[in-house]
Amino acid sequence: MGLGDKIQNEAQKLGGKAKEAAGAASGNERLEGEGRADQREGSAKQVGEQVKDAGKDIKNRAENIKDELS
Repeated sequence: MGLGDKIQNEAQKLGGKAKEAAGAASGNERLEGEGRADQREGSAKQVGEQVKDAGKDIKNRAENIKDELS
């Protein structure tokens, strides 16, 4: 995962927490729900990036094994 993606995803999660807290404090259920949704979206993006990174690692390891066997 690139640093920029990591920062962006974390910022989305933090923004979501702030929205949720503001919604809870003001009694605004819609804002509270938007905040929870933002947090879930940021988390989902992080998981997607981690899966992509794991795939790259597997590919690199397979190439290294192939090179060692050659």
